Amino acid sequence: MDGLVLGIAWYVVFIISVTFHEAAHGLTAAKLGDTTAYHHGLVSLDPIPHILRSPFGMVVVPLISFILGGWMVGWASTPIDPYWARSHRRLSAFVSLSGPAANLLLVLVAAIAIRGGLLAGFFYAPETVSFDKVTAAESAGFANSAASILSILFSLNLILLVFNLIPLPPLDGSSVLSFFLSEQAAYRYENLLSNPTSMVIGMVIAWNLFDYLFYPIHTLALNILYPGAGYH
Repeated sequence: MDGLVLGIAWYVVFIISVTFHEAAHGLTAAKLGDTTAYHHGLVSLDPIPHILRSPFGMVVVPLISFILGGWMVGWASTPIDPYWARSHRRLSAFVSLSGPAANLLLVLVAAIAIRGGLLAGFFYAPETVSFDKVTAAESAGFANSAASILSILFSLNLILLVFNLIPLPPLDGSSVLSFFLSEQAAYRYENLLSNPTSMVIGMVIAWNLFDYLFYPIHTLALNILYPGAGYH
C-alpha cells in the first residue's frame, strides 16, 4: 500500500477498534446498572457519537501520530455515573476491563483470519515484522490489501489492550486495582484517580513504560501466531 492508502487503512481500523472498545464499556455498564453511556447514545458501533464526544482524540491525534510515526494512537471516552461507580466498585472494575477485553477479541479475530489465510495459501509469515506487516501476501491485489488490514487490526488492538491495562490513571487498568482494596482505601484511591494532575502524571509514566511492556508481549504474540518462527 502507498502512504495515503495505508493511512486510510490505519484510520478505518483505528475508528472500528476504539468504537468497539468504548461501546463495550457502555454496554457492560448498562447491563450492570449504569445507563449513563446508553442515554448518551454511546452503546453503539456507530462511530459518529464517539467522534463527536472525543473529536481531538479520535481525529486530530490519530492523524498527527500517523504522520509523525507511521502508526496511530488516540482515545475516546465513555461517561459513567461516579456515584454508581463508587457504590458498585467491583462492578465498575468489570466495566473498565470490558474495553481491553473487546480489543483482545479483535486481536483474536485478526489472528484467526491470518491463520486461515496461511492454511489457504494466501499469506505467509514475513521474515521481518512491522505493525502493518504482521503477515504477508503470496500475491498482489486483494490478498495484499487483506494482509495489511489484518496486520493493522492485530497490531493496533494489541497496542490498545496492553496500554489500557497499565494500572495508572486515567487508563482502564487503574480502576481494576480498586477491586482488591478495602472500602476506605478504595475511596481514597478513587479520589486520587479523579485528580487531573494524577491523570497527567499517569499518562506520562505509562507512555514511557509502554515500550518496555509492549514489545515483549508483541514478540510473544507473534510467536504464538507463528509457532516455531522464532521472532525476537
